[in-house]
Amino acid sequence: MNGYNLYVIIAAIAALVLWRRTRSMYRPIRGNGIRLLVPMIFILPGLALVNNPEVNEPAWALALAFGLGAAFSIPLIWTTNYEVREDNNIYAQKNWGFIVAFLGVLIIRVVLRQVLTDIEPQDLMALFMMVAFGYLIPWRLVSFIKFRRLVSQTDTFRRTGSNPK
Repeated sequence: MNGYNLYVIIAAIAALVLWRRTRSMYRPIRGNGIRLLVPMIFILPGLALVNNPEVNEPAWALALAFGLGAAFSIPLIWTTNYEVREDNNIYAQKNWGFIVAFLGVLIIRVVLRQVLTDIEPQDLMALFMMVAFGYLIPWRLVSFIKFRRLVSQTDTFRRTGSNPK
């Protein structure tokens, strides 16, 4: 796969994530929030890239990549919030800072890919999968916790008859 095709795929994935995120600002989140955890399942096949026997990266490099991803998750966590609107449904809070944070993470990943040219392709892919695990897992888990906390507050307010705002 040449570099051009890779960037087209990255841009398509980023556009899909941004489209889903902006659409969720206008649609209520139904159920108990388990759908917030689904993207973690979608990246599980990426473990095959990390466990590939041809990957020669030391454990400290993979841990460092995961840590870098965890650092990338911080702005995503800060900008992901939920709110109860007039119809008593829970929505993703309108926050355009999330889009800026997401694009910032994406740009940093693309720049890192350009800088790290002396690493073997399979090693580079394993490192970038660890970065993806590092920001996706904490971000989605914290988002789920924030959602569940708001659900429990909303249920408490509904039972007591007071307004959560």
